[in-house]
Amino acid sequence: MTTAATDVTRFDDANAPTTLADLKADHSDFDDDSDGLIQAQNAAQGLAAPSVLQQSMTISDAQAGKRIDKVASHWLADFSREQVKDWLNDGALTINGMTQKPKYRVKAGDVVALYATLQAAQADLPENIPLDIVFEDAYLLVINKPAGLVVHPGAGNWTGTLVNALLYHYPDSRVLPRAGLVHRIDKDTTGLLIIAKDHKTQLALIAQLKDKTVYRRYQALALADTDTLASLPRTIDAPIGRHASQRTKMAVTSSGKPAVTHIDRLTAVADGLVLADLRLETGRTHQIRVHLAHIGCPLLGDPVYGSTRQTAKLCKHLNTAQQTQVNDFARQALHAYELGFVHPITGQAVRVQAALAADMQVLIDVLTKKD
Repeated sequence: MTTAATDVTRFDDANAPTTLADLKADHSDFDDDSDGLIQAQNAAQGLAAPSVLQQSMTISDAQAGKRIDKVASHWLADFSREQVKDWLNDGALTINGMTQKPKYRVKAGDVVALYATLQAAQADLPENIPLDIVFEDAYLLVINKPAGLVVHPGAGNWTGTLVNALLYHYPDSRVLPRAGLVHRIDKDTTGLLIIAKDHKTQLALIAQLKDKTVYRRYQALALADTDTLASLPRTIDAPIGRHASQRTKMAVTSSGKPAVTHIDRLTAVADGLVLADLRLETGRTHQIRVHLAHIGCPLLGDPVYGSTRQTAKLCKHLNTAQQTQVNDFARQALHAYELGFVHPITGQAVRVQAALAADMQVLIDVLTKKD
């Protein structure tokens, strides 16, 4: 385990918020994605994976030129990157019937096929996976999750997850639902997550999520025309539900659940790319990704809601080295950088911050470097 050089603030002075009501009054914009976690907890028992997984896809013009491991990871988003690489290396995942290395660049019309045997559901196993801990005491911890780390085991991800890591570093977490997880973020989203060390703390933190009293901020690199920034809404109030025809996607739909995202700041990085500072009032699945795409500013690198047209437009203004950095950015550019909550045991308000994810910072540095 490692401890990150992040900022942790405890409000210990007399004027600081020290109760749930005080923190809620200080920040009325909170996120709630505990429903998905609770459903996952209830469904975790008795999962059974099919014995064989057989799928195929044809590479489009927009995907041409990208690495097969990147394309396949987006296509097989329910599986870890390491699993996809293993399938490529052992021949379970083929291109035009042939085995290729993960760095192979696909061509339009290539047929990618997967024929893999999946292991049956099993008890979660402890694994020595490093944790980047930014805050910890006897009752809970906050970690900074890297990109590519699946939060909890499921079909195709029985190992190599955050839960497996927690079971190794904190053996007592085996008695807790999902090893103490309080909430989730997507596999390729980086940033802060709260984990409880006992059942009382876990229930109290999940209750705070449901009551919208957990404060969370995100940073995102979004594709947007610089000259239109002033006209963009600063609050996106649009309901989100399952896509009508693509059931693995979410979409803005009148039949969806209420969803509100606040855009507090937009900073131009390049002509066609901005760094957005965001607050969530609600916490629907893929909320930021869906909402920003809805207003025409999809996240850079988003395999589901992104825009190859806007990415190409951005690249027209960049030099070759900068274009390479943009095209090789291998995930949605989204980072959960701040958490605020009331400690369930001490009653003190705690706020934790994590620096912008390294890959996002490197990209910003490259795009803003003067020739």
